[in-house]
Amino acid sequence: MTLHNALRVVRLSALYDLVVTAGFAFVATATVIFDMLGALHQNLGLTGLTPDPHDPFTVMFANLMGSVVTVWALFRIFRPSLSAAAADVGARVLFSLGMSAALVQGASPLVLVMLILEIAWALAQSIALLAARRARTSSGSPADTVPAIAAAS
Repeated sequence: MTLHNALRVVRLSALYDLVVTAGFAFVATATVIFDMLGALHQNLGLTGLTPDPHDPFTVMFANLMGSVVTVWALFRIFRPSLSAAAADVGARVLFSLGMSAALVQGASPLVLVMLILEIAWALAQSIALLAARRARTSSGSPADTVPAIAAAS
């Protein structure tokens, strides 16, 4: 895999993060998303717990997560790198552990959908990262030294 293709995977995962989490960065939109998730949970007749959109701590932590992930996603969209991909894989592993713990403790099975996507993006970026590093190492080029702006073209 070329560096260009690896950076494309980094950008696509960042775009996914931006679309999925930007709504959690603001109080008004986070409560709407929680209401929609609760309605979906009920309409599907699922068991388990959903976030309470009226709990200020729930909304505050959702805002914190949404803000950090949105900024991180924008960084990776505009400055993708293999180092950012490696850090993102680590973050996705931690998020996956948190989602797994929530499922074990009775969270709605809707979390399983998010968990599957987190693991899929972690695997996709890991494969892209390893392939790009292997290709660069075999060509004698140091890994992750291409400026992000030049790599974007």
